[in-house]
Order: sequence, then structure tokens, then C-alpha cells
Amino acid sequence: MHPHSMPDPSRTIVPRRARELGLGIGELPTGTYNAITDVPGIRVGHTTLIRPPRVHSGVTAIVPDGVGPASPLPAGVFTGNGYGKLLGTTQITELGALETPVLLTSTLSAFRVADALVGWILEQPEGADARSLNPVVGECNDGLLSDIRSRPVREEHVRAALGTASAEPVAEGSVGAGTGMTALGFKAGIGTSSRRLPLAGQEVTLGVLVQANFAGTLRVLGRTIAPADVGVPAEEPGLGPEAGSCMIVVATDAPLDARQLTRLARRAVYALARVGAGYSHGSGDYGLAFGTRPLGTPAGPTVVPDAGLDPLFGAVLDAVEEAVLNSLLTATVVTGPYGHTRYPLPAAPLLALLG
Repeated sequence: MHPHSMPDPSRTIVPRRARELGLGIGELPTGTYNAITDVPGIRVGHTTLIRPPRVHSGVTAIVPDGVGPASPLPAGVFTGNGYGKLLGTTQITELGALETPVLLTSTLSAFRVADALVGWILEQPEGADARSLNPVVGECNDGLLSDIRSRPVREEHVRAALGTASAEPVAEGSVGAGTGMTALGFKAGIGTSSRRLPLAGQEVTLGVLVQANFAGTLRVLGRTIAPADVGVPAEEPGLGPEAGSCMIVVATDAPLDARQLTRLARRAVYALARVGAGYSHGSGDYGLAFGTRPLGTPAGPTVVPDAGLDPLFGAVLDAVEEAVLNSLLTATVVTGPYGHTRYPLPAAPLLALLG
């Protein structure tokens, strides 16, 4: 592809994940699917809303088995830059407990999604006796490529994402909450990755899922890559994703308490610097980490000593970096209601550039 040619939006794009292209990050092995669903007990579902040219939006549900107000999971949250809406943050910070699935969506749909999540939980066995509930919903701004003011995500879409959540491979790119997202000058969206590693005498799994929608200049394996370098038109001035919010969800079966999970969430946000995040004024950058094994019960595991967490910190840095690359490589061309088109990171020119 000529470095200044424009990709044909009608061309069939075959999504390719970073690892399939030889761009896997780090030395640790991945789980079976290289996805957050490699963590036992985690399911993911998407509802994708596409009504061209006006609507490119959706919702993504990360569902830990059995989670509810009577069976919370240890959790921690870190706010890199608070220009965003991560509903439920203060109670997680205060109590270190996750009571609901984690849902991701578009900015102005976040509040409808939270209400629908409350209704769904109250109908589940885990919420049968609930008189208080802390729904956790994150968002990114898809207003460049979708009619965000129409608030297209409704209760039935939330229920569909929750109801179809599975432990199978996770769809990536322009799906669910990632449908209208852009990052680093490219079309982006949902990305995921996982790592397996020994920790405190046992093998544990860590998985991440990102909703990538942030500004900056892409870096791949330490090399800076502008859209024009791989034949993708540059963003129009002033129309980047400054109003976006990068949401990172981390799940692990490692025996960590809430304070340690907060430390893990910090590293997840730090990892965005590896791929060139600009951490701009208007880009909210959030990390939410939770464990799948409840602590504080007779059968609960012994917490890993802080001095033993370094391997897990390295794993989350690698997994987030790879998940962001996956979101860029697996996305599809989208043209929004205002005539703006965003293109994914094309694999062949990228590999040629990296040599």
C-alpha cells in the first residue's frame, strides 16, 4: 500500500490479532483464548448497535460467575485522569468490593445502562434480598462516529449482553461498547489479552479487556507509528478522541485483597504509556481490577505477600499493551453521521514498517 493512499472502505478486512502477526508482548504464555475469559468464572457478552450512518454504539458486559450484593468480589480502582464516568467508583474505593458485573458503553448511555443493570441483578438469585446495590458502569465517548445524543443503548440491549455472555473467545474491535471508538489516530474498540504465570507456588491467570478511545501517537514495539506511515488518513484537526475515556478491566484468580488489586489497577493505566497514550485533558483513564476468589471466608485463599506481586505487575503491563494493539488491528472501517471515517491499523503495512 502506498504510504499516502486511502484504504477502500468497501474492501473486506480480515481481522488479525497482534500475536497472530508475531507481535505478542512479553515472555509469559497466554491462556487458551488470550482473553479475559481465560480467567475461570469470567464471561463476556456484547450487544452491537449499527444503524448507518447515525448509530455505531453498543454495550459490553464482563460477568463474574455468582457476583452479587450478597457475594461481592474483592476489587480496586485507579483513576489516572478523572474526566469520565465510572459509575460505582466511590463504593469500590471505600469497601474494596464489586457487587455487580462490569458494563461498558457510550458516555450518554451510561446512566440507562446502570438502571438496566440494577433491574437485572434484582431478578437474579444473587440479588433476591438486595435493598442496596452499587452498579458498576464505565463509558467512552463515541460522539465522533455515532449520534451520541440519541442515547441508543436501551434496557433490552443491556439484558442481551448479560444474557449472552459466555466464557468463549471474545469478539474484539468494532463490537459492543467498542463499536464507535477510536484511539491513537485509528479505529479502535474492544481488545483483550491474558497471561498465565506462577505466583506464590501456584499457577494463576490474569486477563484484561480494554475499551480503547484515547489520544496520542501509537507505539508498537518501541517504534512510533503515525497513521500516514501505514497508509491511513490522518485525523482532521480538532476531531480526535479528546472526550473519550479509556476503560481497562482486569480480572484474576490470584489471591489478592482489595488494596493489592488497586495496585494492579494502577499498573493497568500505566501500561497505556507503552502504546503512546497522551493522557490528555479530556481523556479519562481508568483501571478496575477484581479477583474471582472471595477473601475473608473460611475457604478463602491466603493473600499473596506484596513483595511477591512483581510478576503479576509485569503480566498486566504486557496484557494491556497487547489488548490495545488487538483493539486497533481487529477493528473495521466506520463512517459516522458527520462524514468522519476511521480506519483500523492495517496489518501488512505495519509489518512492512517494522521490518
